[in-house]
Amino acid sequence: MRAKTCVVTGSSKGIGRGIAKRFGEEGCEVVVNYRTSPEAAEGTVDAIEASGGSAIAVQADVTDTDQVKQMRKEAHDAFGQVDVLVNNAGINQDVMFKEMTHEEWDVVLDVHLDGAFHCTQVFYDDLVDAEEGRLINISSIVGKGGNLGQANYATAKAGIFGFTRTLALELAREGTTANCVAPGFISTKMVERIPQKVKDRIQDDTPLGRFGTVEEVAEVVAFLASDRSSFITGEVLDVNGGKDL
Repeated sequence: MRAKTCVVTGSSKGIGRGIAKRFGEEGCEVVVNYRTSPEAAEGTVDAIEASGGSAIAVQADVTDTDQVKQMRKEAHDAFGQVDVLVNNAGINQDVMFKEMTHEEWDVVLDVHLDGAFHCTQVFYDDLVDAEEGRLINISSIVGKGGNLGQANYATAKAGIFGFTRTLALELAREGTTANCVAPGFISTKMVERIPQKVKDRIQDDTPLGRFGTVEEVAEVVAFLASDRSSFITGEVLDVNGGKDL
């Protein structure tokens, strides 16, 4: 993977942080986006710079177009044109559907779907003008199989599949690819909060018998961002240990 300028939304922690760090290991210039965790974002920047990359932390709420436009300006001021956009920012508001409020529904769809819309539209010209532009969206196994108490999250993540495949068709004429990564259950703080008996059941239902790691997801994203994936577009790559087999 030649050095590229990469924007990773929601990259102050979790999977986003792992992706940003992996880009840094490749010598990339990385925009570490965050909404409410400046200290964590700066920690990601430090990790990227320690591994040989360059990075800046930029605060922006992806549900706000004006803030995303400002993030693009800061990215351009620091590094110039963006080659890779990773739409990773997301939240969850888990509750059984009967008790789910309209606000809990809206906020999850806003971050996942409106956020992907805003960021992709704002950085669209960058991706088209890049020598080998890459759009990579992070979805979830839940978007395929659903999950108790996550009607909002599952709907948003399923929507990312259609968004990715449509953008793949529209960007192809420009030589830019669009792909999606759908992680299974990955060892993050969100998964750590799951009751132990539920975690045991998930691992029992996973053919590889364990949770995935952030690094394993980041490796797939790095591949899709690289020149090695130049003939892959419109795909959903599962990183789930065989969970849906």
